Amino acid sequence: MKDLVGKTAFITGAASGIGLGVATRLAQAGVKVMMCDIERQALDKAVAELKQTNADVDAVVADVSLKSELQAAADATLARYGEVHIVHNNAGVAGGGGYGAWTEAGWSWTIGVNLMAVIWGVEIFGPLIERHGQGGHIVNTASIAGLVSGSGNAYNVTKYGVVALSEGLRVELAPRGIGVSVLCPGFIRTQIVDSARNLPERFAGAVRPAQAAPAAIETWLGNVRQRVEGGIDPLYVGELVREGIEGDWPYIFTDNEFEPAVEARFNGIKAGFDRIRGRTPSH
Repeated sequence: MKDLVGKTAFITGAASGIGLGVATRLAQAGVKVMMCDIERQALDKAVAELKQTNADVDAVVADVSLKSELQAAADATLARYGEVHIVHNNAGVAGGGGYGAWTEAGWSWTIGVNLMAVIWGVEIFGPLIERHGQGGHIVNTASIAGLVSGSGNAYNVTKYGVVALSEGLRVELAPRGIGVSVLCPGFIRTQIVDSARNLPERFAGAVRPAQAAPAAIETWLGNVRQRVEGGIDPLYVGELVREGIEGDWPYIFTDNEFEPAVEARFNGIKAGFDRIRGRTPSH
């Protein structure tokens, strides 16, 4: 999409962090933006501040892990703007512990927000982009954790899923005039470490009380929090996403910090093929 002026975007997780950064940069590029989030007070504040810059933005509150609420948000977007050209499935939570700390609620919450909401976002908004025939673009927020697993926790599993979904959809939707990008950020200044502030009651038990967490986990979490607090400005990420939409980038990265880790993973995969090279499979 080379000309963004006058187009309409729908962004989830838009009240803060990456979502707000993308909403800001798209609005500055002349895009009309429907900002969606579960956190009403923060969303209202973000929208009010953007409107002061004469941005054409509006807000809708939704728990995107519920397909019905995401559908209602789509209906509200059409009622306000008439059509949608850009969808950024961005909402995410840092839920789910590692092996030995898994809970059903933790998996359900993390998969619901990080993966199923992306799937529903594509299912609901894809046909809306198709029907006006002007083309469009879908951006799905994964993480660098979608390419380097680190550990077997629910967060990494969902982010791998978003990468796989996006890669497949890019091929499938291109003939329909819809570009697809997957955003794989590193450490960005967001509130993701405090995701539990928006934990729905139906996922009670998804987050272990701080006092119940092992000391090693608390140390690790503290290190992650420090990295996030000193991370990249979400507005910079918003600028990259704008460029990615205009340039139809398949992958949008925010920095090169984890490139060696990704290369090491690919080398490990190639080594697996090398081990069987020249062998004849038995039948």
